[in-house]
Amino acid sequence: MISTSDRQDAVKLIDEARAEGARLHAACAELGIGTNTYRRWARGDQDRRPQAVRPVPRHALSPEERQQVLEICHSPEFASLPPGQIVPRLLDEEGLYVASESSYYRILRAHGEQHHRGRARAPRPKGDPQRHRVTRPNACWSWDVTYLPTPVRGQFYYLYMIVDIYSRKIVDAEVFDQESMANSSEVIQRAVLREGCINQPLVLHADNTAPP
Repeated sequence: MISTSDRQDAVKLIDEARAEGARLHAACAELGIGTNTYRRWARGDQDRRPQAVRPVPRHALSPEERQQVLEICHSPEFASLPPGQIVPRLLDEEGLYVASESSYYRILRAHGEQHHRGRARAPRPKGDPQRHRVTRPNACWSWDVTYLPTPVRGQFYYLYMIVDIYSRKIVDAEVFDQESMANSSEVIQRAVLREGCINQPLVLHADNTAPP
């Protein structure tokens, strides 16, 4: 929507062009507006489009159908499910179709129930990621598993590696023929024993996986 100040600037530019001999139609065309729009802006008429009365679509849900959607979403069977699961389950199990998935979402959004319904947990704000200041070796390690290709298509070896963040030293590394929590525990425990840091604070960082 064009602001009032932009409309006033457009009217001023067109008036200046007309004063120099330009035709109204040509001046309006340069700004991409019609002559009727220019005259309306020149009169200072307000834009009433947001208040315009628009006809209700013929396929719009009735108040009774909207209430039925809410009752379905509030029922114990569907209270914790999203519309993407409610609509197909109703159709498959009961042969009932009340509204589309998008209509369910619109109705829930209008009643403030889209993000937290039934047993679903309310969203919790996420804080900043935890930061660590490393000032010595064996204070913070980073570990990861890398897939190594083999001659057999679809089969891999798995390289387990732990790197000390401060010194960039490879604390431990080993290749296994399968990925498992047992292998992770073995590599980490062996590295802790070798570096002698059992009784001192140690942060183990992993990008996408949790340490065992």
